[in-house]
Amino acid sequence: MSPKQQRGEVTADLLLDAALRVFTEQGEQGLTVNAVTRASGVSLGSMYHHFGSLDGLYDALTQRWLSRLLDELTIALRATRTARTGIRAIVRTYLTFVREHRDAALLLHSSRTDQRNMTRARELRDSQEARLSVFALWIQCHVDSGELAPLPPALIESLVLGPLIGVARRWLSGVDDTELDLDQATRVLPDRIWRSVSAEPN
Repeated sequence: MSPKQQRGEVTADLLLDAALRVFTEQGEQGLTVNAVTRASGVSLGSMYHHFGSLDGLYDALTQRWLSRLLDELTIALRATRTARTGIRAIVRTYLTFVREHRDAALLLHSSRTDQRNMTRARELRDSQEARLSVFALWIQCHVDSGELAPLPPALIESLVLGPLIGVARRWLSGVDDTELDLDQATRVLPDRIWRSVSAEPN
């Protein structure tokens, strides 16, 4: 990598780190071009050079953290042998990520990210194809083995990840009077999710 490319990567990282800080401290409405350039110390021209627009910066930021989450889930899945232990690993890895990277989890579970993902669904899946295919292959492998119910992969994916997304959003909101306990969720959810996707009669 040339010195110019290295400087470009450093600048892009400064902008991405600053964007996450601004998002966390000021919310979705506070994430503006001016706020990011002030927080990063990077010029407006450099921001547009690297990301093209505020949406481009936002998309790059969500991609950065989504990639990290999917990488961690992929590593966890590859270390398992059965569908049931795979679900346990997914639950543990997802909720640990949410706890350890709260700011990034807030970003990934925000309404703005949902809206951006809806409009960019095909592009997003294409960019994460290698990681998502690991999950799809894991599902198909365990459907073929008879461990998982013979359901469409997209439905199994929703049954596995849906409860985790719901718990993460509730915990991140901080408005739950019962102070939802992620440790308890990590213990309880694997068996509950397993019952919804298992090929075994319940």
